Amino acid sequence: MEKTIEVVAALIWRGERFLACRRPADKPRGNLWEFAGGKVESGETMEEALVRECREELYVTVVPKKIFAEVTHEYPDVTVHLTVFECALEEGEPRRLVHSALRWLTPAQLPRYKFCPADKEILEKLSRL
Repeated sequence: MEKTIEVVAALIWRGERFLACRRPADKPRGNLWEFAGGKVESGETMEEALVRECREELYVTVVPKKIFAEVTHEYPDVTVHLTVFECALEEGEPRRLVHSALRWLTPAQLPRYKFCPADKEILEKLSRL
């Protein structure tokens, strides 16, 4: 089994809605929805990685505030330890640079979207808000 990789994700709110991103069809877990973010690189803090990933994926600057949730999930190809931070959008409007779609969703809309399996516990917590 491959070692666990550290992954960070941004829960970005705009009023009562949060940002969801659809993975490109040609990537693992293609066309599933997720939160913006990615792998923590060697020498980076989780917060630094999240700021970098949001810049690369959405062309925005975020400020990580607090941890919303942490989960470990085993996929057939990789095990991820996912830390989701509530983030403030400091600069820019999210752009679709790597994802196939972006949506601002309310927790009530979650049942209409198929998210990555690692996000299950996060979505359950969001649905209770």
